[in-house]
Amino acid sequence: MINILIVEDEPNMITGLKDNFEVEGYTVDTARNGEEGLKKIFEKNYDMVILDVMLPKLSGFEVCKSVRKKGNSTPIILLTARGEEIDRVLGLELGADDYITKPFSIRELIARIKAILRRRDNGTLQSGKGETVSIGKLEINFATYNAYSFFGEVQMSHKEFEILNLLWNNRNKTVSRDDLLKIIWGFEESPTTRTIDNFIVKLRQKIEENPNKPKTILTVHGIGYKLIS
Repeated sequence: MINILIVEDEPNMITGLKDNFEVEGYTVDTARNGEEGLKKIFEKNYDMVILDVMLPKLSGFEVCKSVRKKGNSTPIILLTARGEEIDRVLGLELGADDYITKPFSIRELIARIKAILRRRDNGTLQSGKGETVSIGKLEINFATYNAYSFFGEVQMSHKEFEILNLLWNNRNKTVSRDDLLKIIWGFEESPTTRTIDNFIVKLRQKIEENPNKPKTILTVHGIGYKLIS
């Protein structure tokens, strides 16, 4: 059974989403402000969170940031009425897995939910046997979303795990920025390649001994990135 939390303050939107998700066979909980949503995310294991950006008490961005800071990797789709790229990029960099701009088609939203759950269960984040692999100064288990350094667990967002896993599965080969966008985000209205570059900067800060002189994730100028093992 798929459990979904809707964090939204518009009653009509809540009702519409809840009804459609239940038709799909999902179990649905709701929260009407950011504080309530954050509390429920930490109290219960959800398979997906549908999170509005403009919320009372805590914004969707603040909720997303807090969730990822605690190491919770529950997939999050942001709902936003704004179309500016800066908002989309900010949401994704805070650890959201996808975003959709209002007004949207419920069929499109459900398709994105299914795509994220499919990648989680069968795709990008499966390293085969759930084994731990060494990447730079970290030990990574892609099946359990855990990363460790000599000093203990290292917090990484869902998207950081996906990007790193894709690079690992293609280690010693160049992966283009366009392929990273297509495979990781997998929808037509993709963020720009600048978003990928920003994620790589964050990954290097966690993986490389010297992020300014990377030896594990290399830039292939004009194309993309290569993970050296």
